[in-house]
Amino acid sequence: MIVIVVLFWVTLAAIVWTHLGYPVAAALLARLRPRAVAREDWTPSVTLIVPAHDEEDVIAGRLENLLAQDYPPERLEIVVGSDASTDRTDEIVEEVAGREPRVRLVRCPRGGKLATLNRLHTQGSGDVLAFTDANTRWEPDALRKLVRSLADPEVGYVTGKLVLREADGTNLEALYWRYELWLREQESALGSITGGNGAIYALRRETYIPQPYGQDAALPAFLAGKGLRAVYDPEAIAYEKPARDLEDEFARKARMFRWAWHLLFAGRPTRGAGRLFRFQWFSHRTLRYASGILHLTFLLATTALLLDGTVYVVAWILQLAWLALAGLAWLRVPLPGAGVAYYYLLVTLATIVGAVRYVRGGIPGTWERAEGTR
Repeated sequence: MIVIVVLFWVTLAAIVWTHLGYPVAAALLARLRPRAVAREDWTPSVTLIVPAHDEEDVIAGRLENLLAQDYPPERLEIVVGSDASTDRTDEIVEEVAGREPRVRLVRCPRGGKLATLNRLHTQGSGDVLAFTDANTRWEPDALRKLVRSLADPEVGYVTGKLVLREADGTNLEALYWRYELWLREQESALGSITGGNGAIYALRRETYIPQPYGQDAALPAFLAGKGLRAVYDPEAIAYEKPARDLEDEFARKARMFRWAWHLLFAGRPTRGAGRLFRFQWFSHRTLRYASGILHLTFLLATTALLLDGTVYVVAWILQLAWLALAGLAWLRVPLPGAGVAYYYLLVTLATIVGAVRYVRGGIPGTWERAEGTR
């Protein structure tokens, strides 16, 4: 029985720590020992890379948006990597390239987003590599704001602020995303962020690391192992639409967590990093990825201890109440807090689904876009 009691308290502590304790601790530490970034308004040569697969509905607008950046034209080139697109994506890019020499199309064999990025990082001549998605839009000064952090020699990676526009349907991702951006700002002030965003990030060409584990979490971690910071600039702003509804968001999260487990199991992401970053990574990433397993273990331990005290009965009732509230949201009952409970439940379940799919089948070879994000 003592083992079950230990599981109860350890899983409860881990859940509370990753979602509440660590964010508060990171914010306090960032105020006690802030680490500034030596930003400068400079304009290094930039190769801007856009991976694309069947993006005929958005690619023309994406290129128009990038060509309108407030950045010296002679210092910017745009490379679109077509991941074996079967629609008019290639044709549209070539039409734009025909009248704008800064744009170039590179056709790639079907391999998925990561394979396309790893292939394209050797393209172009820019000292800085910047990356974005085909369905993203940048503010006119986003690139200028993005690269200024790379003037600091201690910074190896910088990501901007992705603003999620209102979804067409019922997705509540924007609510969670505001919390995540706040935490990212605290981590950046503390030293390094533990995750970036594929919609808007940049790094020096020589610091790009081709690897099989993804971009958003892997690159900041691997660069920390080389003694370089990954930072966040909230003034470099990009926009995207989230998935249309919570069910689509669940599918997207399950794919994302499949890659996250791959990084955890096979990548040794914090190897060579300092103690502070390892502490951040464990608190923010490892425990967050494991939140589904933690919640399931906590529920089972609570159930087994129901006859052993009031605290276990209260914990059990609270968990069932949360599940019931999420269920009401699934039934589309308009009750305050139900949507948030349902969103949290789906994201938590996605961590388990992602782990199971990774163990059973590894990582997917190609990408799938979420509905409603274009």
